[in-house]
Amino acid sequence: MTNAAVDDAMLAMREIFPETPLQLNEHLSRRFGADIWLKREDLSPVRSYKIRGAFNFLRKAIATAGSGRVFVCASAGNHAQGFAFVCRHFEVHGVVFMPVTTPQQKIDKTRMFGGEFITIRLVGDIFDQCYAAARTYVEETGGMLVPPFDHADIIEGQATVAAEIAAQLPEGVTPDLVIMPVGGGGLSSGMTGYLGPRLGDDAFLMVEPQGAPSLKQSLIAGHAVTLAKVDNFVDGAAVARIGELNFAALSRFPESQVMAVPENAICVTITEMLNIEGVVLEPAGALSLTALASLDPAAVRGKTVVAVVSGGNFDFERLPDVKERAMRFAGLKKYFILRLAQRPGALRDFLNLLGDEDDIARFEYLKKSARNFGSILIGIETARPENFAALLQRFETAGLGYEDITDNEILANLII
Repeated sequence: MTNAAVDDAMLAMREIFPETPLQLNEHLSRRFGADIWLKREDLSPVRSYKIRGAFNFLRKAIATAGSGRVFVCASAGNHAQGFAFVCRHFEVHGVVFMPVTTPQQKIDKTRMFGGEFITIRLVGDIFDQCYAAARTYVEETGGMLVPPFDHADIIEGQATVAAEIAAQLPEGVTPDLVIMPVGGGGLSSGMTGYLGPRLGDDAFLMVEPQGAPSLKQSLIAGHAVTLAKVDNFVDGAAVARIGELNFAALSRFPESQVMAVPENAICVTITEMLNIEGVVLEPAGALSLTALASLDPAAVRGKTVVAVVSGGNFDFERLPDVKERAMRFAGLKKYFILRLAQRPGALRDFLNLLGDEDDIARFEYLKKSARNFGSILIGIETARPENFAALLQRFETAGLGYEDITDNEILANLII
């Protein structure tokens, strides 16, 4: 990949969509005492940057082999939507393989973007089964697989994000820090390749979800590794194995330049940006801003920072779960198992322990643990995190038996 080739791809891209905005965000700039610029990939036609790689891949493939081939992709999210949009633009037939478990909203959006040029096939319960079916289809039909990240033309297409940033920054302004999300590595390898020579490698911070740190673990190991377990909450970046070409491009970075942020912290970012700025972010799209909030404030203060907002395809049916996770991470909500005496007035005595800013959000009797005592699941919300320290002290003083299960992943998944 050369910068000249990326610039050519960027110019060619203007035939299907204008450059996405690079916006100085006043709220974040005041909060961190810095100039915080947001590259708004959530404002592309498909609400993510994935349209770029798909466009560049098909543009080159059609120029080389013509438009008679069938193009194929496997995706349950943003790659499928970008692929579908580009197939319709070039008027070529595309087949999109999606897991049977894909939400109907994503299926409908992919169909809307592709129209009559797209066929959707639902195969398998998980992505690996879907991807295997796509590869088999390609082998049987002679079609061309359009990968989500592990291909030179995809990387080159995603690098146009960096080319636009370089062109959009005011004259004389140079970023001290560029923060970008990492999933399979297409965006990060393209952007660091384009901006690295002018900014230096120390200017980059790459961000992964804590439940899918494929790049960080690969850098630690010295080679690409496959994660044994992946948390799929950040579905746009939950990748078990970094791409081979992508890792080769990123292997020069120390693992300290990759930050893994907790999924619940990402939920705080989503809710804050929605409530304060009116910006809708998907979990992967919130990765960069979550990292910004996790940095030492002194490392950001007075600096010029560019953060890539990579996508805004958020399903609002997930909002209650996002709010729940955000409150738990912020220390505003906790769950307890209480051991309460089975006698008249026991519940009233417990309620008298609550403070003025404490509210019961869930109350459920569980099975009895002994003849004279019963177990209760209770969820408590409060206005300020420090309220819980005082509440627990009152629990102790009253001799109330309790267990805080807020961060117990096994119990939380079973009963919360």
